[in-house]
Amino acid sequence: MTWAERQRRLDGVLTEFRPWWQPQPFRDPRPAWVEAAPALAADLLALDDDSAEDLNRDGDAALAYVGRHLPEAAAVAALAEVAPAPPAPLPDPGRFWDWAIPGRKRTQITAFAAAARRSGRPLVDWCGGKGHLGRLLALHWQLPATCLELDGNLCAEGEALARRAGVDQRFVAADALRSADFLRAGEHVVALHACGNLHRHALVAGIEQGVAAFDIAPCCYHRGVEKTYRPLSTASSLLLSYDDLRLAVTETVTASPRLTRERDRGMAWKLGFDAWRRRVAGDAYRPFKSVPAAWLRLSFGDCCRRLAEREGLPSPGPVDTAALEAMGWRRRGEVIRLSIVRHAFRRPLEIWLAGDLACHLESRGYEVALRTFCARETTPRNLLLSARRVAE
Repeated sequence: MTWAERQRRLDGVLTEFRPWWQPQPFRDPRPAWVEAAPALAADLLALDDDSAEDLNRDGDAALAYVGRHLPEAAAVAALAEVAPAPPAPLPDPGRFWDWAIPGRKRTQITAFAAAARRSGRPLVDWCGGKGHLGRLLALHWQLPATCLELDGNLCAEGEALARRAGVDQRFVAADALRSADFLRAGEHVVALHACGNLHRHALVAGIEQGVAAFDIAPCCYHRGVEKTYRPLSTASSLLLSYDDLRLAVTETVTASPRLTRERDRGMAWKLGFDAWRRRVAGDAYRPFKSVPAAWLRLSFGDCCRRLAEREGLPSPGPVDTAALEAMGWRRRGEVIRLSIVRHAFRRPLEIWLAGDLACHLESRGYEVALRTFCARETTPRNLLLSARRVAE
């Protein structure tokens, strides 16, 4: 099956299930699907806290759970399957290549380098920061590497690290979105978690310039999109909003107990204040402006007063705040449980977005493979798009 064929099928099932994954229970307390599938809603609302958290974290398990009530969802699961890249252990790169790289980031870089396919072409580390990925691949493949990075300070630090490791690596301080002519025919572009328009621009500009090979791990697909995503490929017709794109990358796998508690409290307090706002303003949900972290360290009542003042609303009184906080925590429990349906389609949406890139490359004369390069526990953004220009 070509990527274009797979994309058309994924288009169809994601469009069919849009009423299930698009509504946001945080904004809409009872999405329309709750009435359409009361048994599913009842099962979700009856889950204990640990089970609900587990299903929100594990998209595959969530999709299987939803599939008990919606057997048609099995088609989504099959189209969203991506195999891991064949294992290819790296030789020892020496003790200097990973100087000052945090442990989790180092694991991601080494996994990417082991999964990427050697092309024998000069390397371009796109939006590469200090050039850690390019430096490792240059050592591994014995090839020269160039790192394009906007931050001049990171470039300077990367140059020092390259000298320390004895690597043929140069740095260019420039804006990737304004650097189409930086790419050259015959080069091999690599990018680990270049966000949104950065990875899309690398592909579009690189194809036009005749880049020979790409190995890219996309990230943050919503970055650079104002309202609606415009597919690169004619094989993709699903219209996704900015919020839909954010859904694809909301999965997290690392959070300390303290951060988890702060996240839960922040959600409950926002929901409690939202109930007050709807009551006194007489309207539906309105998006939250960023809430300063310092406000969430106050009491709930003080936080509400700050929010009300910012929005020009009367402050809730002491009796109201106690009831509103309790309501917020109750709503948080409902949101966590009903959001399992939404999160069940998170990975299929990400596969659709990566598939759009794959289709565009395929249509422009590249052989394309989409694989995972590491376990999701290392990073949920673990898709690796590999493409090689077919010789004419």
